[in-house]
Amino acid sequence: MRAHRRGGRPGRARPVARRCWPWVRTLGGGGVLAVLLGWLGAGPFLAGLRLVDGPALAAAVAIGALTTGCCAWRWSLVANGLGVRLPLPTALAHCYRAVFLNSTLPGGVLGDVHRAVRHGRDVGDVGRGVRAVVWERVAGQVVLVAVAVVVLAAFPSPVRPHLPAVAALLAAAGLGVVLLARALPAAGPSRWARAARAAVADVRAGLLGRRAWLGVLVASTVAVAGHLATFVLAARTAGSTAPLTLLVPLTLLALLAMGVPVNVAGFGPREGVAAWAFGAAGLSAAEGVATATVYGVLVLAASLPGAAVLLVRRARVPAGTL
Repeated sequence: MRAHRRGGRPGRARPVARRCWPWVRTLGGGGVLAVLLGWLGAGPFLAGLRLVDGPALAAAVAIGALTTGCCAWRWSLVANGLGVRLPLPTALAHCYRAVFLNSTLPGGVLGDVHRAVRHGRDVGDVGRGVRAVVWERVAGQVVLVAVAVVVLAAFPSPVRPHLPAVAALLAAAGLGVVLLARALPAAGPSRWARAARAAVADVRAGLLGRRAWLGVLVASTVAVAGHLATFVLAARTAGSTAPLTLLVPLTLLALLAMGVPVNVAGFGPREGVAAWAFGAAGLSAAEGVATATVYGVLVLAASLPGAAVLLVRRARVPAGTL
């Protein structure tokens, strides 16, 4: 009986956590926005919306096509490496739809969840479909962090004095992961050991495979450059005249904040970090919020082809089907 109770408790806790997490994501992002509104008022947000113009939108759509294409290529490489075939045109359509959903729904990750499950169902292996998206996203974040460390070390930024400690922690964490993977037994019944061995196998096949690693690296680097270009475009559209040597590190910090899945349709931590970074760099918090707001609008405009993909899909399948 005791064993039964101990085994039952996690089962009850997990559904509660699943139900609460979407609310945590939304309330967390809403809380950041509420703090910014109380501190700076609605002026920076409204100014950012007013300053968006046609040329900026057109440029954002063009850059978005490049970054989305790179993300689709990376996903296709990883998925094919894991043995779940994904043609590039299909990956591109799914990525556009995911970017649109990420830009319009709370949490900022529901579009990626959607494409992971959809692809998994298409190939008859939801587990591998989900893992392909997870590793594709991990690869993008690893390259973003690497680029951020290099740029933040080379140019002035509010975090530059603390960068050696951060780099040391990242290196120690990476070394710890490698050592843990090497220490795992080749076989064993432990659930954690099996999961870790599966992760190592996925990384070797999907990210470090002979046909994948270079493409994953190139696609991720170009995608990061595209996101940075969009943020710089947003800053110029918002009226910032700061030099690129100052602007690029600040926008990188805001991009890193976007990896936190606690937002409202993409808004939240991005604006909070932009306000802090711009203010700490001697500009103004209002300028940071206006820049981040313009960036959100430009990303939404660049994702609109995903709305068309979603509508076409809805027209082809019964209601309620992914």
